Amino acid sequence: MAPRESSHEPTSTPDPVEKGFATLATLRIGVKAFVEKDGEKRKAEILLLRTRRGKPTFYVHYEEFNKRLDEWVPAERIDLTREVEWPAPEKPDKKKATSAAPKSQPPKADTSKAPKNLKRARSKLDREVSSTPEATSANLPGKAHRPTKASGKENKDHIAIISTEVADGSTPKPDDEEMDLVDVADAAAAAKAVPSEIYSREDEIEKLRTGGSMTQNQTEISRVRNLDKIQMGKFEVEPWYFSPYPVDFTDADMVYICEFCLCYFGDEVQFVRHRSKCTLLHPPGNEIYRDDYCSFFEIDGRRQRTWCRNLCLLSKLFLDHKTLYYDVDPFLFYCMCTRDEHGCHLVGYFSKEKESAEGYNVACILTLPQYQRKGFGKLLIAFSYELSKREGKLGSPEKPLSDLGLLGYRAYWQETIVDLLIDGRAEANVEDLGAIAAMTTNDVLHTLQNLNMLRYHKNQHVIVLTDAVLEQRDRQKAKEKLKGKRSIDPEKLQWKPPVFSAASRTWNW
Repeated sequence: MAPRESSHEPTSTPDPVEKGFATLATLRIGVKAFVEKDGEKRKAEILLLRTRRGKPTFYVHYEEFNKRLDEWVPAERIDLTREVEWPAPEKPDKKKATSAAPKSQPPKADTSKAPKNLKRARSKLDREVSSTPEATSANLPGKAHRPTKASGKENKDHIAIISTEVADGSTPKPDDEEMDLVDVADAAAAAKAVPSEIYSREDEIEKLRTGGSMTQNQTEISRVRNLDKIQMGKFEVEPWYFSPYPVDFTDADMVYICEFCLCYFGDEVQFVRHRSKCTLLHPPGNEIYRDDYCSFFEIDGRRQRTWCRNLCLLSKLFLDHKTLYYDVDPFLFYCMCTRDEHGCHLVGYFSKEKESAEGYNVACILTLPQYQRKGFGKLLIAFSYELSKREGKLGSPEKPLSDLGLLGYRAYWQETIVDLLIDGRAEANVEDLGAIAAMTTNDVLHTLQNLNMLRYHKNQHVIVLTDAVLEQRDRQKAKEKLKGKRSIDPEKLQWKPPVFSAASRTWNW
């Protein structure tokens, strides 16, 4: 079951709230109780229940904490000595009232011309659906149904209804059994009430195929985390989010992932046997950058499908909105690694569309949790902009950004823009700043507004370096002197922009 929408809303509980004492037998989904976390009791909402090895466990979301901290807890960690909050009872009568109300009142739309158009649209659509049901959008994955332009808005609404009926397996009704105009208006209103983020799996795949790798499907975002721990190299990591690994792995205490080929195993014996046979010591692509600190590899998703799919499964554990549905062909993957005598160890990566209609230079970007807070994220971002400079284009990351991704990009944008202004390498205007840094105008404006550096003076906008920004930059430089600063050297980048055929999105050799 998906987490409740209310878990992301403000924590102020509407009055009145039903409270009382509970037992393990009476705990259910939606109950808010106090759960022990890091030595203290925190209020949490129960999102899912299951029995594992004969003992009940509960999947909880801690109020006022990020979703990545959601976890499975045993019954012993729930404090039943304190009152719990029971979920509000459902109100089924509300739907009946809303559905009955429009029937008692005529629709506001002009009904003088609509019935004739609707009748014509219904008969035409019924003939098409009855004769060739396999040509509908519901039966062709990845193909969007193209509504006709003749009958206007009512026809479009009715097309959605017909597609739903065929997808459910029912036979289209003849004209005399069709719903009347009021029923069509009710169905259209109900369709508009559904959130626009809901897509079918086929539509979602097509959207990802043509528009990037960030899912818009709320059911995918809110699925319950399914793995407890993973072991990758010498690190044991606790996942943050759901990832579509095989169902057999959900009951495993530890999932073992090979840090070179990214294959996954639920049994340690199988993993040890694999490691004795695995010969891969680096990502299966071309090394396009190397310095004393790290290396970058370019991997084509079409040529290394298995490896890239394993990478997507791994990254989905730490990215809430990401999904590729295993369709990695349209993407290039740029993986950053550190080197030692054992091989090249994956630190992070970013993926990039081979042909981005929106001009994105990054589709997904991730630094693995065991390497975070060490400056690797800034190197990944800087490397993506170096590629954009080599291509002679302005780049921007695909939206929406995750919370950590937004913080990382804001820090990079701020440092880049402030350094350009302080050094005098760019004129104090948005276009020059974007051209030198390979940033889009929107990203430059977003950064300037976020730093309160954009002012209006003498009938024009000017860029101002405020004292707060200068002080923050001085503190950052002092920190860099202590810890050292690593950067990308453009001269060590051995890379030319690849050329792809528009039909296959593969290498045009």
